Amino acid sequence: MSIEASLPKAREIAESCLCFHTQRAARSLARRFDTAFRPLGITNGQFSLMAMLSGADERRMKDVADFLKMDRTTLTAAIKALQRQGLATVSTDAKDRRSRLISLTPAGRATLERAKPIWRSEHERLEQEKSDVDPIALRRMLKALA
Repeated sequence: MSIEASLPKAREIAESCLCFHTQRAARSLARRFDTAFRPLGITNGQFSLMAMLSGADERRMKDVADFLKMDRTTLTAAIKALQRQGLATVSTDAKDRRSRLISLTPAGRATLERAKPIWRSEHERLEQEKSDVDPIALRRMLKALA
C-alpha cells in the first residue's frame, strides 16, 4: 500500500486517538515546564516527584511508583538523578530489607519551595493562554483516565 493510500487511516488516528493527543500534549507541557524550572536545575518530572515526596518524611519506592503510574526502573533512574544533585536519598526499610525508602534532603525541600512559585506562575500563564479550555474539567478527565 502506498503512503498516499494510507494517509486517510493515519489522519483518522491522528484526529481521534486520545492516546496520541495526550502524548503530544504531555510532551508540549513537559517542555514548557522544563524551561520554566531550568534556572533551578530540575525538570518537570523531578518537580512532580519531589512534590509527591514532600508530603512525608519518607515513602516506599513501590508506593511512589504505583501512585505515579511509573515502572520501578524508570523511577529508579529518576531518583538517581535527584540523588546526584543532592536532592533525595534512598535507604533500606528496616521493617522490610527488600524495600527501599525515598526521602527529600533539606536541599531537595528548599529547591521544591523555590520551584512552587514558578509552577504556580506557569500554570496561571497557561490557563490565561488557553482560556477556551476548562482546566477543572480537563483535570477531572485526566484523573479519570489515569
